Amino acid sequence: MNLFEVYPLFKINPTKAKGCYIYDHDGRKYLDLYGGHAVISIGHRHPNYIRNIKNQLNKIGFYSNYIINDLQEKVAKKIKSFSKCEDYELFMCNSGAEANENSLQIASFHTKKSRIIAFKNSFHGRSNAALSSTDYEKIKSELNKQINVTFLKFNDYKSLEKEMAKNDVSAIIFESIQGVGGLDEPETNFVKLMSELCKKYNTCLIADEVQSGFGRTGDFFAFEKHKIKPDIIPVAKGMGNGFPVGGVLINKKIKSKYGMLGTTFGGNHLACSATISVLDTLKQENLLNNAKEIGIYFKKKMNEISKIKKIKGRGLMLGLEFDFDTSKLRKDLIFKHFIFTGGSSKKNILRILPPLNVKKKHIDVLYNALNTELK
Repeated sequence: MNLFEVYPLFKINPTKAKGCYIYDHDGRKYLDLYGGHAVISIGHRHPNYIRNIKNQLNKIGFYSNYIINDLQEKVAKKIKSFSKCEDYELFMCNSGAEANENSLQIASFHTKKSRIIAFKNSFHGRSNAALSSTDYEKIKSELNKQINVTFLKFNDYKSLEKEMAKNDVSAIIFESIQGVGGLDEPETNFVKLMSELCKKYNTCLIADEVQSGFGRTGDFFAFEKHKIKPDIIPVAKGMGNGFPVGGVLINKKIKSKYGMLGTTFGGNHLACSATISVLDTLKQENLLNNAKEIGIYFKKKMNEISKIKKIKGRGLMLGLEFDFDTSKLRKDLIFKHFIFTGGSSKKNILRILPPLNVKKKHIDVLYNALNTELK
C-alpha cells in the first residue's frame, strides 16, 4: 500500500534527535530551529521527558475517561500555578485542531448562537469548525462552507463593532500572534475592545494559544501582553513536547454538563506524563526567561542583516520578512547549512520556532548561514 500523499516532502529521513539537533539515517546533523511546527518545547529527548514517560508506561499507559485519572488533575493544578489562570477548568484532548473544535463547540453551547468571527490570515486547524474559521481557502472543502464565519482584519475597529452589534456571534477566535499566517499581531486596544464587546453581547472570546502557549513567547500565554481574561483558551503543540496532547481552559462561568464533550484518547496517562514533564522543565530550567532573552538576542543579530525587511513576533515565536519568496532560501538552509526553519502562507516569511532551551550559539549559526546566502 502506498501513502496518501498530501505533503511535499524534503528528502530527509530523521532517525534520532537530541536537544536542538536532529540526525538523519546517514548520521548527518541538523540544527532544529523549527521544532516540528513549535511542538518541541523542552528539546528532543529531554531526560525528564523520557524518564517520566518510561515510568508511566511501566504502570499504566491508557484507559478511558470513564474512570478517574488523577494525573489530569495534576496537569490542571500545574497549569493553574504556572499561568495564573485561577478561574478556569481543564478539558484535555489530543491536538490543536481538536482543542479549537471543542472551544467553538463550548462557545455555541454556552451562548446558544452559531456565528463565528475570525480574522484574515488565521489558522486554527483542520477539523470542521476550526477549518471553517481558518482563512486559507485552498485547503477548504464544501463541507467547511456550511458554518457561518465572518472574517475581519486585525485592528478594524469599525467592522468589529458593526458585526458584534448584530448580536448573533457565538465566539470571536483569534491568535495573539498568528502562526501559519505570518506572525502578525493585533493591537492591544483592539484586543481589549474584543473582550469588552464579548461581555456586552454574550459572546465567548477564544484566545487560540495552540502555537503561542506554554511559554513560546516568553509569557506562558501570548494574550497576557494585553491584560485580558479570555473565556476559552485552547492549547496544544508545545504542551507535550512531541506527544500528541491538547487541551481547553474554560472559564468557570461556562458550566459543564455530562456528555457535552468527549474524547477517547484525550488526557491519557502518557499524555499527562508528557505535559507534566514539560511544565516541570519549564520551571526548573527557567525557560520562559530564556525565550525572552534569546528572542531579544535574535532580533539584535538579525537587525544586522540588511536584506531582512522586518523581524516579527515575540520570544521564540519569530518570523523574518523579506521582499522575495523564501522557498529557495529555506531549502538552501536545509541542504547547504543543515538548519531547519519553517515557511508561512505568506511566501516571503521565514518562521523560527526553536526549542525553548535554544542558546545564543544556535542563533549565531543561523546568522552566519543567512549572511552567506544573502550576500
